[in-house]
Amino acid sequence: MDLCNLNDIKALLARHGFRFSKSMGQNFLIEAWVPQDIAQASGAGPGVGVVEVGPGIGPLTRQLALRADKVVSIELDRSLLPILAETLADHPNAEIYPGDVLKVDLAALAEEKLPGLRRVACANLPYNITTPAITALIEAGCFESITVMIQREVARRICAAPGTGDYGAFSVFCQYHTQPELLFDVGPECFIPAPKVTSSVLRMVPKAPPAEVDDPEHFFLVVRAAFAQRRKTLVNSLAGSLGGRYDKGQIAAAIAACGLNADVRGERLSIPQFAALSKALRAGI
Repeated sequence: MDLCNLNDIKALLARHGFRFSKSMGQNFLIEAWVPQDIAQASGAGPGVGVVEVGPGIGPLTRQLALRADKVVSIELDRSLLPILAETLADHPNAEIYPGDVLKVDLAALAEEKLPGLRRVACANLPYNITTPAITALIEAGCFESITVMIQREVARRICAAPGTGDYGAFSVFCQYHTQPELLFDVGPECFIPAPKVTSSVLRMVPKAPPAEVDDPEHFFLVVRAAFAQRRKTLVNSLAGSLGGRYDKGQIAAAIAACGLNADVRGERLSIPQFAALSKALRAGI
């Protein structure tokens, strides 16, 4: 059975009485090169265990299982379980774990299911859970790399540089924890049903937190506040969100102490600049 052949897919789904769920953002691949290239980019190989999210009917799962020692795929839609039992029957190293990636303890799951293996994460993520799912994968802290297919707009936002329109709080979060890299785009014609947007495959390699940040909680408090009102200057955005903690004069003084213009906006600041601003605010400059 070819899991990227449209006729085989339709016959498989009809045999199991499956119906697509819009609420779960289900789009199945119909181009074989896509799961092959994603699996190749994921780092799956000998000595590696993979945590996959959202296997669908299993085309990416199969490609991962051909490369890695073990694959554990988290699937929320229980109506897909009998389908996956059929499509993965010849891949005993692929295990389906029924559950919600946003509720599963990913580090504990990886420890239980992939002992002694190097661990990577790989996923064709539903658009409606992209941000929280990526956050969960990063915060699990147990993966050597995270390779995901997501909406191109979000992928570009994750990789965006300071001073660009795509740069925001989630860009800072992802770049604080990882080194993200855009790999390739996947057009709507590669899916059934076809989404209205283009997808991108993104790889993120976790790294040590920036040495400049000595208080991550306060750092991210400042970052979120800086982007809370993007059209406002940094001083006004921070004052609007942190007014109960710092007055406008303190905020303006901290911005000046960091060598930033008084009318600078949050989207102009790099991670080291946000770190300096966080320190200046805490120091009461």
